[in-house]
Amino acid sequence: MSERILIVDDDPVQRRLVENMVQRFGYEAVTASGGQEAVALLTGPDGTPFDAMILDLMMPDLDGLGVLAQLREVGLIVPVIVQTAHGGIDNVVSAMRAGAVDFVVKPASPERLQVSLANALATKALAGELQRLKRSRDGTLTFKDIVTRSPRMHGVLRMAEKAAASAIPVLVEGRSGVGKELIARAIHGSGERRAKPFVAVNCGAIPDNLVESLLFGHEKGAFTGATEKHAGKFVEAHGGTLFLDEVGELPLAAQVKLLRAIQEGEVEAVGGRKPIKVDVRIVSATNRDLLQDVKDGRFREDLFYRLHVFPITVPPLAERPEDIPELVRHFVLRFAAEEGKRIRAVSGEALATLIAYRWPGNVRQLENAVFRAVVLSEGDEVGLADFPQIAAQVTDRVSDHGASSLPTIGDRMPLVPETDEAPAAHNPGDVSAAALPAKGMLAALDPQGEVRPLEAIEADMIRFAIAHYDGRMSQVARQLGIGRSTLYRKLEGLGLASSTSETPTGAQEHDPEQWDPVFGKDHAPTNS
Repeated sequence: MSERILIVDDDPVQRRLVENMVQRFGYEAVTASGGQEAVALLTGPDGTPFDAMILDLMMPDLDGLGVLAQLREVGLIVPVIVQTAHGGIDNVVSAMRAGAVDFVVKPASPERLQVSLANALATKALAGELQRLKRSRDGTLTFKDIVTRSPRMHGVLRMAEKAAASAIPVLVEGRSGVGKELIARAIHGSGERRAKPFVAVNCGAIPDNLVESLLFGHEKGAFTGATEKHAGKFVEAHGGTLFLDEVGELPLAAQVKLLRAIQEGEVEAVGGRKPIKVDVRIVSATNRDLLQDVKDGRFREDLFYRLHVFPITVPPLAERPEDIPELVRHFVLRFAAEEGKRIRAVSGEALATLIAYRWPGNVRQLENAVFRAVVLSEGDEVGLADFPQIAAQVTDRVSDHGASSLPTIGDRMPLVPETDEAPAAHNPGDVSAAALPAKGMLAALDPQGEVRPLEAIEADMIRFAIAHYDGRMSQVARQLGIGRSTLYRKLEGLGLASSTSETPTGAQEHDPEQWDPVFGKDHAPTNS
């Protein structure tokens, strides 16, 4: 998803010219005909945030300096490029003092405006990274600090926001590296306990004989080596949040005491004589299937139901490819600043390869891969050569499946990640399973290296849309931007279906949690 640029100018001709230039640069352009309209768009309750603004300085209702002043009053930070036909030094100084990051004189050339926008967006992103790191260190991270463009992750965050508004116990489920602790920190930073401590404990990294001492504390002399009193993590988190990471790794003996601590709101230190009252919100996380562990006797059933009150499942990175470009930019900016490098871009070929990779290590693996690429990079752009291991694995997998080519610079963002399985249709009467594409990317070249005809690409696109929306033909037509009757005519003309009716009335639709157009029928995400 491209950056959103707000263009504010009372001259409709100039506004249209700038809008065309911004769209050619690859950004999403939104226009406003005056200062008041711009302020309403920026500060409205339902407004989508903008990444930058191109602001005319001279306007009849509210001029550019007035807009900058109002943004400063409400504390809204957005990089502003001021443009005007009057390029006097006084105007430049006034605009910069008011908070503008750059200044262009009308009519600005496309090259000058493109460079100015790129610099403004880079400055905003770097400032955002620094603020995010500071909030993470201070324990005040919020959901706005989580980098995502994925609709699935937006649903996860909405659930987490509801949990943050109460003291309900939360269990964050998901594979290793998906960002479970980040969700936990955002829940704490968005709730009433944000001014209190956030204490994280990795239950899988504690030796069995030290679990009780670390969690509940011990008295001096309680055991060999206890040379001084230790309060324990529950007491440290009093009034705040205790995050139990990998809670499924706790030994059974510690699970008993943890259950009592949660039920009674008190802990008893090792060697202690009386319990200590604690007020702690519990947020736990696991990459295991705790319900299966309960069945196998590895996890207490009563503790499971105490922790599993408000479960939140974070999808793996392979199921949210929309997040990869944003995460790459996020990590490149951070690591480039840490390493003292001036990196301005990631090549389209590298970005497409990163999107095509399956990321078994999820966001943590992507972060480490980008770190290595930043260190390897010798210019101002991170390229495919800086990801040698990822590129080799993607190339091998594509070769194994007989794909025509890897995504190129022109294919910056495939619709969904690659998969080794062919998706199945929701309604076999609509499209035969054999007709569906075996991959989540549409090949631009045929096996001989020639460009494929538009008709063949259109047929693949229709097949994919039908699989993606589980055979719901009305939604397929709406998303493809054509009428339903037109869709049916195309299906008949392409020979994709013998019957093109909607799902029969009364037919039961698959649960979206059990149906995945990428991974196939009855697929349910696992937490292992």
